[in-house]
Amino acid sequence: MSQDGASQFQEVIRQELELSVKKELEKILITAPSHEFEHTKKDLDGFRKLFHRFLQEKGPSVDWGKIQRPPEDSIQPYEKIKARGLPDNISSVLNKLVVVKLNGGLGTSMGCKGPKSLIGVRNENTFLDLTVQQIEHLNKTYNTDVPLVLMNSFNTDEDTKKILQKYSHCRVKIYTFNQSRYPRINKESLLPVAKDVSYSGENTEAWYPPGHGDIYSSFYNSGLLNTFIGEGKEYIFVSNIDNLGATVDLYILNHLMNPPNGKPCEFVMEVTNKTRADVKGGTLTQYEGKLRLVEIAQVPKAHVDEFKSVSKFKIFNTNNLWISLAAVKRLQEQNAIDMEIIVNPKTLDGGLNVIQLETAVGAAIKSFENSLGINVPRSRFLPVKTTSDLLLVMSNLYSLNAGSLTMSEKREFPTVPLVKLGSSFTKVQDYLRRFESIPDMLELDHLTVSGDVTFGKNVSLKGTVIIIANHGDRIDIPPGAVLENKIVSGNLRILDH
Repeated sequence: MSQDGASQFQEVIRQELELSVKKELEKILITAPSHEFEHTKKDLDGFRKLFHRFLQEKGPSVDWGKIQRPPEDSIQPYEKIKARGLPDNISSVLNKLVVVKLNGGLGTSMGCKGPKSLIGVRNENTFLDLTVQQIEHLNKTYNTDVPLVLMNSFNTDEDTKKILQKYSHCRVKIYTFNQSRYPRINKESLLPVAKDVSYSGENTEAWYPPGHGDIYSSFYNSGLLNTFIGEGKEYIFVSNIDNLGATVDLYILNHLMNPPNGKPCEFVMEVTNKTRADVKGGTLTQYEGKLRLVEIAQVPKAHVDEFKSVSKFKIFNTNNLWISLAAVKRLQEQNAIDMEIIVNPKTLDGGLNVIQLETAVGAAIKSFENSLGINVPRSRFLPVKTTSDLLLVMSNLYSLNAGSLTMSEKREFPTVPLVKLGSSFTKVQDYLRRFESIPDMLELDHLTVSGDVTFGKNVSLKGTVIIIANHGDRIDIPPGAVLENKIVSGNLRILDH
């Protein structure tokens, strides 16, 4: 078959597939109750657009030859932003800000049911508690009205709304909106797995929230975007709710509100220097004359090692983003926000292979005017993805003040220790059971724990500590023990006499 013939043939197949998907989506839509009909229609229309693009795009979404290091002035050092100081009218600047937290994720990877934001991280405070405390502190200190907006998913919405009542007396207005609910598609047939709109019973696994890139359309469709613009708000600060370092930074906000060259900046991405632990993080590049976020999934296989190199790509995206509300409105109405599709393969409980199509919020940077990267201190990136991260933020390495965690002054060097807890610690409840109290870690550089290990009260860990209990063995670190540059292995059990 000639090349033309082959591409015509593929085009026919593609059109037939789009038609089949359209019919399946119409069947699903008919099953929506009347009060959910409009909302479901918006979701399914959004999915159809994404699916159409997915069929159009083939091969890696970036041409590696066009990737260049960003120009010097396109990524500013935080110190330079901070050196400008703060104006006297910081309250009026703050009153133009809305804080948005991405709250769509569940705590399943840490063995918890329900929204991840409701896991206790410090002195019984959850991620959500700390967020509310931070913003309330801002509003009280500067006599402002900075609202908090939570982008929930259908997985987290109900549980989050139940808990919001406890903040009714706080000096923070809290709003929520839901990201879309898209159907997973069968990897072979590329047709939706769902047969109707319900997401209970056998349909539980048929739906998914399509990544945080969905924020632009969902925020717009919720009506909140227009409401805030009407109230005179100008910027949103978007971050993951599990990044405890993502607090409102007055210097970055001032830079946005009072740009030094008079040209308003529509999008700021906070980046920070890569360490060996961050080699997979998305990086900012120059591509076809625009700043562009490149994720590891977009990189052709032959160039993955180059992408991971700390010398060529020195920074990565923290997902702390400052975005102009007026620009989001303009681009959304022009249908001009362009984000690469992330194809995420999954296997359902019954063994069925599916794919879900997602987008990432930072990928839209190339659609905005006058975008900027700011290279921020590592302290603004403190994500809690695992119980190893949880151990760090619960420890005396950090002090808590008005919902914000800061590195303790008693630690002599500002780097965070490397902590690797084994699979016996994966679930939060197992992790908590294994520590009678959180060890003193002020002088710790590296901790590896593997196997059946427990820690007594008031243990102190310093330097490099490696504790390995072999299969069938158990190690109990006794109360008050001080371990400095030690390897503990074998079987160490403390028995009551």
